[in-house]
Amino acid sequence: MRHRAWDFNIDGLLNPFVPPPPWRWLPYPVARFLGYRKTKPRETGNLMPVFWAFVGIFCAILLIEAVSKRVPSFESHGAPIIVGSFGAAAVLEFYAIEAPLAQPRNAVLGQLISTLVGVAVAKLFQLSDRFDDIQWVGGALACASATAAMALTKTVHPPAGATALLAVVDTDLVRMGWFLVPVIMLGCALMLAVALLVNNIERRFPVYWWTPEDLRRPRPAVRRRTPDEEMSGGGSSSNAAAGEEAKAEGSVSRESQGSDGNEPRRQQQEAEATGVIGRAGEVVIRPGQVIVPAHMSLTHEELRLLEAMSHRL
Repeated sequence: MRHRAWDFNIDGLLNPFVPPPPWRWLPYPVARFLGYRKTKPRETGNLMPVFWAFVGIFCAILLIEAVSKRVPSFESHGAPIIVGSFGAAAVLEFYAIEAPLAQPRNAVLGQLISTLVGVAVAKLFQLSDRFDDIQWVGGALACASATAAMALTKTVHPPAGATALLAVVDTDLVRMGWFLVPVIMLGCALMLAVALLVNNIERRFPVYWWTPEDLRRPRPAVRRRTPDEEMSGGGSSSNAAAGEEAKAEGSVSRESQGSDGNEPRRQQQEAEATGVIGRAGEVVIRPGQVIVPAHMSLTHEELRLLEAMSHRL
């Protein structure tokens, strides 16, 4: 079953060319409303997020509709005042604001990719004289193709799947053709602008713009315990205590000397030398390193989650 080992990581190709966020060049009040924080945001209850989600969704949908009604070219192309998929997008961007699916990379690029795919499929099927009879097949193909494209580019945004579907099966959107792309992009820009304003009053949005990884240092080293390590139970309690001391010393060393390309390997060697590899069956997450049991099967998205947690330590 060789195909089970197939893997494609677009970030491995793109991240070396993506510059780190320019927070140090921006005034802090500006950077704050772009999601940057000097300290970790304080915890809140569940009522204030509901309140701010209500305010944000109301303002964002209202703004998109108001602007759409006042753009002359929208009316001449028969554009609706808002595309239905923005309702689902608003729930993500104003309530589930920490979810990866709600971050700007997903919310904007996911919609762009899906709109392009949806319109392209609609145009392809319109070449047939029996478009009305096969339109439903085109809708299924558009949604499936858009999902695959978003997954490969790490821009999955569920409402964008609806955009691709509507671009083929909604008569008004089919008539718009490629003009649907600027309509969707304007809506995305307006919703993101409102999200940056409302969500950063008492919360934080976005968690990241492109990736949760620190682009200035290598990705965490993910390794599996060997069968011998599993059998030994990960070392004694004295070794664990020694490992905590080594970790503290390593933290001071990193602050004074900075990190380099060998940092994950050095931390791995420290962990192996002190026995801090966790007990059998445990997942160990340290800055720059993730250790998982030998028997654990992890999907690509689960690995990304573990790496993101390592970055936030």
